[in-house]
Amino acid sequence: MLLSRRVPVEVDLLILSFLGHFTWELLQAPLFSSLNATLHFPGILMCLRATFGDLGIALVSFWGAAAFCGGRGWVAYPKAKSVSVFLAIGLVATFCLEFANTEILNRWSYADQMPRLPILGTGLAPVLQWLVVPALVVWYLARLARARRDT
Repeated sequence: MLLSRRVPVEVDLLILSFLGHFTWELLQAPLFSSLNATLHFPGILMCLRATFGDLGIALVSFWGAAAFCGGRGWVAYPKAKSVSVFLAIGLVATFCLEFANTEILNRWSYADQMPRLPILGTGLAPVLQWLVVPALVVWYLARLARARRDT
């Protein structure tokens, strides 16, 4: 699938994003006190559900960058503008969802070990997640685009 010319770029985006975000969710789980007392399998399901939310953010961010930067092909030759829009949409969504879920809905809570951003109080791990994983996904999608062009 990752090298097929007929598959929409969103499919590759979702596959790569799933791998990165699910791994990140599992690794950051100890930083959430709401997961510390959870059994193993329910904890994995919680991380999986969070990953599906991340995939939604990834799609909205991708489409937002596409709308702002002239089309879905921006990822083949990413420029600072398109990557910045992609990351900015993801970060804004992350800040809003983290605030809503920790402060309003009480769906999860941070453990004492979670570093937090000053003033906002948002956990550093979810913010870094939305800088590191999407940046790696865009880098790899660009490589895939070049590989498709060369075949």
